[in-house]
Amino acid sequence: MARILGLALALVLWFTAAGPATADVAGLTPCGDSAAFQQRLNNAVAQQEARLALYPAGSPQAVAVQSRIAQTKARFDRYASQGLLCGSDGLPHLIADGRWNHAAEFTLPGVLFLYIAGWIGWAGRSYLIAIRKEKDPTEKEIIIDVPLAVQCYISAVAWPLAAFQEFSTGKLVAPDSEVTVSPR
Repeated sequence: MARILGLALALVLWFTAAGPATADVAGLTPCGDSAAFQQRLNNAVAQQEARLALYPAGSPQAVAVQSRIAQTKARFDRYASQGLLCGSDGLPHLIADGRWNHAAEFTLPGVLFLYIAGWIGWAGRSYLIAIRKEKDPTEKEIIIDVPLAVQCYISAVAWPLAAFQEFSTGKLVAPDSEVTVSPR
């Protein structure tokens, strides 16, 4: 009896089990093939054309609206031709899962963000190190010495090279003897 129930359970699970899940692009479709994306384009252009009807032909406002219509169409064409993927809402979605065919969607902006954040951080660090030698460094933290800050900001453009140089010479991190450790 137990064998028959086991066999029946195995058959039920075999035939009712879901197929393998594929998380290829999570239900996203290329924007050029997406009906919702085309609907968004049509709605955006229709809104601008409705505004265009309010102005006389050739007026500066009408020219501005026509320019905006052309920009909207160009933006939607660019999204469609670049291979971006759209969801059911018709909006482009970024794929940031490490696949190389979607690297340009996330990698370049991510690296640029890290570079700019490092630039700002390195400029601030350079400014704090520079004012440490002044008579009253606390005052220079509150009332910023603008020429010195601009000089630090400009010199921080090459911060990755400066950071590597300081790391390789041992100036970037404090030695263990200078780091206080609380007793445990």
